[in-house]
Amino acid sequence: MALAGSAALAMWWDIVPEVRADFEHWHAHEHFPERLAIAGFRRASRWRSADGGDGMFVLYELADHDVLRSPAYLARLNAPSAWSARLMPHHRRMVRSQCHVLESRGGVTARSALTVRLAPAEGRDADLRRGLRGLCDALPLRPGIAGLHVLRHEAPPIAATAEQRLRGLADAAADWIVVATGYERDALAALGAAELGERALADLGAASGAEHRLYDLAYAALPHDVAGLAEVAS
Repeated sequence: MALAGSAALAMWWDIVPEVRADFEHWHAHEHFPERLAIAGFRRASRWRSADGGDGMFVLYELADHDVLRSPAYLARLNAPSAWSARLMPHHRRMVRSQCHVLESRGGVTARSALTVRLAPAEGRDADLRRGLRGLCDALPLRPGIAGLHVLRHEAPPIAATAEQRLRGLADAAADWIVVATGYERDALAALGAAELGERALADLGAASGAEHRLYDLAYAALPHDVAGLAEVAS
């Protein structure tokens, strides 16, 4: 399995330009080290909107889905640092999906990523799973593409956390997610218009209304890359 575990936390939000520099400093030098110090967090990556807009995509790769309700993780979510508390209200239009990994082939961290947020049409879960599995087997070897990964959201049974309350409105969630990564952005854009386009996804079993976004990699880290950095930064 290319993703570094059987679960993942996938998130999208907007950060306004006025706080972007402070956000990126915090996210790289305090937030990633905090998260990657928690048992079961295996890799973190942050991606910026490829069109230069305010959008962010963040992916945490997890050992398993139980990490999302572990005492260590919940303790962190309910005791945000002062820096975190200052920046959490600036996370706008948050979509946060706590996922099982359904399929994963090829590379994860690459130059660019295409994310597709979708859901199965009524009664077509198995069709969609089968169709996306076929794409995972075929597409990572295409020129410009590095990997294809399929996630499905399942919220763990936990109460709202302090970090969620700081963000204000309840977080939205994407039901199913496809993450395609590659070293050529144009190849990912073509994928989003063809095999992962609206019509093709409907043929596979997806409901209408899939959301496609292109991102470029900003930063990725493993636990040993950032060990001890949070204490220094804060």
